Amino acid sequence: MIEFSVRTSVGWQAQFAAYVLALTLGFATSALLIAASGASVSEGFGALYEGAFGSREAILQSLVAATPLIFTGLATVIAFRAEIWSIGQEGQMFAGAMSGYWISLYLGGVSALVAIPMILIAAMAGGAALGGFCGWLKTRFQVNEIISTVMLNYVIVYLLSYLLAGGPWTEEGTTSYQQTPVFADNFHLPLIVSDVKLHIGFLLALAAAVICWVILKKTPLGFEIRALGFNPTALRFKGVNVTRTVLIVMCLSGALSALAGVSEIFGVNYRLRGDVLVGLGFTGIIVGMIGGLNPIGAVVAALFFGALANGSLYMSVLSDIPPSLVPAMQGILLLFFLSASVLVRFSVQFRRPTNV
Repeated sequence: MIEFSVRTSVGWQAQFAAYVLALTLGFATSALLIAASGASVSEGFGALYEGAFGSREAILQSLVAATPLIFTGLATVIAFRAEIWSIGQEGQMFAGAMSGYWISLYLGGVSALVAIPMILIAAMAGGAALGGFCGWLKTRFQVNEIISTVMLNYVIVYLLSYLLAGGPWTEEGTTSYQQTPVFADNFHLPLIVSDVKLHIGFLLALAAAVICWVILKKTPLGFEIRALGFNPTALRFKGVNVTRTVLIVMCLSGALSALAGVSEIFGVNYRLRGDVLVGLGFTGIIVGMIGGLNPIGAVVAALFFGALANGSLYMSVLSDIPPSLVPAMQGILLLFFLSASVLVRFSVQFRRPTNV
């Protein structure tokens, strides 16, 4: 007889072993798919490695791809540690990009030293407002946060589509693409490495991870967040204002997601386009889960998925693998990683059935 029981704690060794096994099984399954398509397995994986780690430029590009995933992964960590199941990282990321662009319209020729902090603050305010609104719906009207955040994702995306598809933000003379004009140079995030657009957003993401770790582990707010996820009733009897904690968590999660959007728009693309942000919020949820709802773990997971995204791009261009296999391989790896993150939390015991 097989019995499953929840582990009270999971060590990093067990998590590491589970993820190594997931990575091995994921690549093995992907290799079978590549072989079945008639393409070269060695050529495909060689292109994947070359694109992710094969050169200095590839490594730096992987860091660029990982930057927004760090932010959305951290947003997931903050919300999920409080057992607030926010799925709004995607919409809050869009809201941040939109708020940052909106404030830039009023900054004109202001110097970068003034413009960039104002853009970042406006973006965080936009994401926090959207997250806080969902938190208010939850605390005031008991609206499930999964429903409200998912629905608002669509509202924000369609609002941006209106603004860019012939709306007031559409670039003049452009009918084929939904995009704004290119930003002025004083709105570009400063670059750390200019030839690959590695911008200061990456450093901000690392700093945000450290701040989130300190908040969760070393502050009274972190205790409230963890206690809210463990036993909100006990927290309420302790005299903590649970409503206030929920609102803070949702605002903080929204602000972190917003930084993903504004860093990608003002640090890489230099114009607001909705298509370049699609999926980064949802991937961030996976990153946070795979990272064990730990800020440092989320950074490691984001770096891996950034490398995977960059390597997959090379693989689709430099090898004869069918383009449809690339997202399939990414999905397979995600599935194995998610399975490992769940299964490692359970212990398996074999017992002999007892006679009645």
